[in-house]
Amino acid sequence: MKLIVNDVNFSYSSKKNLENISFTASKGRLLGIIGQNGCGKTTLLKCIDRMLKPSQGSILIEEPDVSIFNKNRTDIDLSQVNIADLKRKELGRAIGVVSQSSYVSFPFTGYDAVMMGRYSRISGNAKKDREAVLSSMKRAGAIEFAERNVNELSGGELRRVMIARALAQEPSVLLLDEPTLHLDVNHQFDLMNLVTVLKKDFNMIVIMVTHDLMFASRFCDDILLMEKGRIVAAGKTEEVLTRENINSIFGIDAIVEYDERVQGYNVVMIGPSKPHTPDAESDVR
Repeated sequence: MKLIVNDVNFSYSSKKNLENISFTASKGRLLGIIGQNGCGKTTLLKCIDRMLKPSQGSILIEEPDVSIFNKNRTDIDLSQVNIADLKRKELGRAIGVVSQSSYVSFPFTGYDAVMMGRYSRISGNAKKDREAVLSSMKRAGAIEFAERNVNELSGGELRRVMIARALAQEPSVLLLDEPTLHLDVNHQFDLMNLVTVLKKDFNMIVIMVTHDLMFASRFCDDILLMEKGRIVAAGKTEEVLTRENINSIFGIDAIVEYDERVQGYNVVMIGPSKPHTPDAESDVR
């Protein structure tokens, strides 16, 4: 299964926020989207989730799980479906979203909040739906919050409940918008390790917007680097997240190297880059 974004454009009023965005995301891989604030990262996620409608282009799911479709649908190509053609519940079965803001104003329990995410898969069999919700909460490490009110949870605890809610949809695609934002460092690692398990064990397509270059380098299989609504580099993480690209987009000198201790790449920020002069030498690799 693949998610194919083909020549997507989107504008707010007169400002073009996305321009000719094209890429493919594959199951079992984590795709990171990085770039400066305002470059269009979250707008792109909202187009994929159909919260926003592109002015041009298409977003396709190739070889989708047939369980996402309502029964007796004969009006679409089941081998490659445009998300614009999905019914609302079908979209909920296909794509799960954990947004940047997870504020909940009502005193629902963690269990109730996750059950609400189950709406697109409600079977009419209460036992089956309960088991699906509890299973999602266990997978997300949120089962201990099942009976607690969500407005009493910490940011990290609530984020796990929101991931469980997305998993209760049994989606093929999981969208994460700044999942580590405002979390303590230990909870950031816990969450990223959870995402790694989800993509591997459940063969999901995971797309994550992040500002954290260290987590992007360590955990992402592929990277989209965006600037001013366009993709300026795309490919495997080690090919895209280079010193040159970081300098060009963020104006920061950095060391990017493979670290045997973590079996992955590390990004070490040196500081704001200085204008190059012929006499200046740098030991930054």
